[in-house]
Amino acid sequence: MSVASFAAALPRALIFDVDGTLADTEEAHRLAFNATFERHGLDWRWSREQYRGLLKTSGGKERMAAYADTLGLPARERERLQYRIPVLHADKTRLYGDAVRAGALRLRPGIERLLQEARSAGCRLAIATTTTRANVEALLTSTLGRDADGLFELMGCAADAQRLKPSPEIYQWVLQRLQLPPADAVAFEDSANGLRAAHGAGLWTVATPTYWSEHDDLGAAELQLPNLGDPAAPLDGEPGAVLHRHGWLTLAELAELKAAAPRPRLAANG
Repeated sequence: MSVASFAAALPRALIFDVDGTLADTEEAHRLAFNATFERHGLDWRWSREQYRGLLKTSGGKERMAAYADTLGLPARERERLQYRIPVLHADKTRLYGDAVRAGALRLRPGIERLLQEARSAGCRLAIATTTTRANVEALLTSTLGRDADGLFELMGCAADAQRLKPSPEIYQWVLQRLQLPPADAVAFEDSANGLRAAHGAGLWTVATPTYWSEHDDLGAAELQLPNLGDPAAPLDGEPGAVLHRHGWLTLAELAELKAAAPRPRLAANG
């Protein structure tokens, strides 16, 4: 690929989900939920397997509400609990942020490398997530330090969309503010809800599942990898199984793969 054709093939923006995509955050979220329940005198204790199922509901407040609906509580108790959920969620967010700032999380393999490749190539970076802005900022600051400041041009978070994933609304919000058509961007996701949201917005999508989403149906993703890989930790079977150049996804190969199969397979909006 010539320099000119490479530049033309490069996506103009990379748009990243956060939880599960930038970092495997869900265990830290689960522990923060359970600590919050204990502090507030609730006998809820979410196991790893139980929480994996609960993740089918996007958004922490929505997740708690959906769980409460399964408990068969009397109407008055259910209504009282619904009023408590914003307070519970605020406390959970604080506990999660404290854990992240203390160094509880790392970025997933290849994330920092690809971010820097994209930045060096003039590719715009954005976030489209259903988590709170405070959670995103805590993660970026703790993992990227000074490099986090200004790295992402735009952050679309839970407060920026009325409907959470699998609705495409947060991706549409980001694309509108970037003033880009979907064909000029690539989304990075880890879950079926995220993939449906990205496809609903018309985005070519890379899926990198974790334990929490490994049973999700991600077959419609244009590219699926265990993670993005790194020179020090190449992906098993690569190059050869999916990638052709290296054992890790580079911006150059991403551009080539997207150019070879440019049309996303759109999922139904959620």
